[in-house]
Amino acid sequence: MKILLTGATGYIAQRLLPVLLGQGHEVTCCVRDRIRFNPEKFRSTALSVIEADFLKKETLKIIPADIDVAYYLIHSMSASAGNFEKLEEISATNFRDIIQQTKVRQVIYLSGIVNDEKLSKHLKSRKNVENVLASGLYPLTTLRAGIIIGSGSASFEIIRDLVEKLPVMVAPRWLNTSSQPIAIRNVIEFLSGVLLKKETFSKSYDIGGPDILTYKQMLMRYARVRGLRRWIGIVPVMTPKLSSYWLYFITSTSYSLAQNLVDSMKVEVVCKENNLHDILGITPVSYEDAIKEAFEKMEMNQVASTWKDALTSDTLRYGISRYAEVPVHGCFRDYRKIKTDDSERVLRNIWSIGGETGWYYGNWLWGIRGFIDKLFGGVGLRRGRKSQNEISPGDALDFWRVLIADKTEKRLLLYAEMKLPGEAWLEFKIDSNNYLHQTATFRPLGLWGRIYWYTVSPLHYFVFRGMINRIAKT
Repeated sequence: MKILLTGATGYIAQRLLPVLLGQGHEVTCCVRDRIRFNPEKFRSTALSVIEADFLKKETLKIIPADIDVAYYLIHSMSASAGNFEKLEEISATNFRDIIQQTKVRQVIYLSGIVNDEKLSKHLKSRKNVENVLASGLYPLTTLRAGIIIGSGSASFEIIRDLVEKLPVMVAPRWLNTSSQPIAIRNVIEFLSGVLLKKETFSKSYDIGGPDILTYKQMLMRYARVRGLRRWIGIVPVMTPKLSSYWLYFITSTSYSLAQNLVDSMKVEVVCKENNLHDILGITPVSYEDAIKEAFEKMEMNQVASTWKDALTSDTLRYGISRYAEVPVHGCFRDYRKIKTDDSERVLRNIWSIGGETGWYYGNWLWGIRGFIDKLFGGVGLRRGRKSQNEISPGDALDFWRVLIADKTEKRLLLYAEMKLPGEAWLEFKIDSNNYLHQTATFRPLGLWGRIYWYTVSPLHYFVFRGMINRIAKT
């Protein structure tokens, strides 16, 4: 069977893809930026990759006509652009128009549970996308999920941040809202299970786990699984804006995602009864078991995808490949090189940078820079990294985004997603003579950009000198 998988670099698609390949299907992954997708890790001859942007009709002619099923897994919840609803509608319309010109026999869409008259902007947009897709000349199967619990999911990471960091919480009243969380394993089972199931054509199903819990209960049950004692007090005076800031500063989420999450968390998301799990033979995973499964994946360093894979910078949203060529003119640079005695060891050090390892020198200074970034609405350092020893283009690495990660060339290139009056790159490269080259490049934006560079240059002298020495000698 030939399948088109959109949103192939996203959290859900990265989990679904190996399942589809394992079932023997031919999968065409549709990505906006080919450099962000690494097909080699799937080791399959049944996998192909095409580059298309559903916001640009002219790029969609490459979509093959002989597909049997198409998955629509494109969402913009973490987008910092204000009008994400309009972008999602344009994307869905362009998808519908091109897909109905193919031989597709079914379209499968993952949406959000909508059982409240007063929906959040996020859920209203999901419902609107469903309506657009349903108007196409093909059968649509819609699966509607609420909170998804799994290693790397935004919901799980936020719950983990809150409970692990705060023994006492004073929380907004939306923590009393009910939800029906679902394990990521069950989501993937439903998505793959409805594949060409004719009884699911032109129907929508709410999917959830066996537990209906308030957000407060979810936090307390997480604490129980982890063996932690926690106290949570609810206050009625915290506004949505304050709630968003509270979530943003305490957790690793971006402010735009925090806003959308708080907006959605005010709405009850409980499944309407259906028998889909019986039709497909799926056993719902309990909330506490989903937490345990997530930690098992993390402990084995097997986190297949994370919500942080979504691009934060609006600049990078239109493709990271165009930024892989570091500019020279009109830029400030801090360049250093050092002779290494073991290039493979040094390469391992480079590939371990960030996250729990830190930045090798002046980690407290990096922490202060991350805190300042948070104050100005940036991502801060809390995003960490997906894997302790593997890096791929497109990965988040603290407040950097990976542009190039090539072990053969022994080169790592990062682009800054922190708030800056300009653009910044950080590059590590080991040459054939075993010299490590470290280059920080900053392209200033106007006068403030130049003032910024000269202000932080004294710190750069110590931080970048210390960093290259530690990387070479650790």
